[in-house]
Amino acid sequence: MDLKLKGRTALVTGSTLGIGASIAETLLREGATVLVNGRDESRTTAAAEKLKAFGDARPVAGDVSTGEGAEQVAAAALALGDVDILVNNAGVFTPQPFFEIPDDEWERLFRVNVMSGVRMSRLLAPAMRDRGWGRVLFIASESALNIPVEMVHYGMTKTAQLAVARGLAKTLSGTGVTVNSVLPGPTWTDGVEEFVREMADAEGVSEEQMKSDFVPKNRPTSLIQRFATAEEVASLVAYLCSDLASATSGAAMRVDGGIVDTIT
Repeated sequence: MDLKLKGRTALVTGSTLGIGASIAETLLREGATVLVNGRDESRTTAAAEKLKAFGDARPVAGDVSTGEGAEQVAAAALALGDVDILVNNAGVFTPQPFFEIPDDEWERLFRVNVMSGVRMSRLLAPAMRDRGWGRVLFIASESALNIPVEMVHYGMTKTAQLAVARGLAKTLSGTGVTVNSVLPGPTWTDGVEEFVREMADAEGVSEEQMKSDFVPKNRPTSLIQRFATAEEVASLVAYLCSDLASATSGAAMRVDGGIVDTIT
């Protein structure tokens, strides 16, 4: 399927690894120019070089969780030309019991997971509106709806992303700019692999056994009963970035393996 992304430029925050890197690769395969973002300049450059195997990938380093860093990334991106697509993917998670989460950790997750998208959208979406075409995506999580007891602060940030995305979609109503959220379920990435490895060590089982057992045990409502791949998430994101998804805005699209046990 031709998603008609040739000639479009996409900025994907937090795209040196994991879901972000898979989104970047998928958009490149569809013909878009992709601006690869990470906090560390050398890692960002290395990731962009690797992604050049699939198309026109360019590094744009900077920490989008700070106001100064977001402005730096936006300025560097715009110096390369118009940004048509913004994928707010930068995010962190830290499993921690509720009563042990200090204030600064609540605030850190909010800065990275929520304010990065707020800032980047504020910096880049007005120009999309003025040109009459644009796509803004927030990579949220099924944890926005099923708050995980082992990381309530993470779930809170993902719920906040849904509110921001819906409000921004209303703000940009009728402009040709769509805004949507994507809600992955448990997805096998480098960060999740490390998390599962630590759980396996703590419980004295193999990493493969923990990987196999994690979703059925911890997310029993999953209909696919496994981790999704980053590529499966990226496929939905790429569609929502395309011309073909022009009638979809203000939506929270799930690629959660059926974990959320509601019809809507």
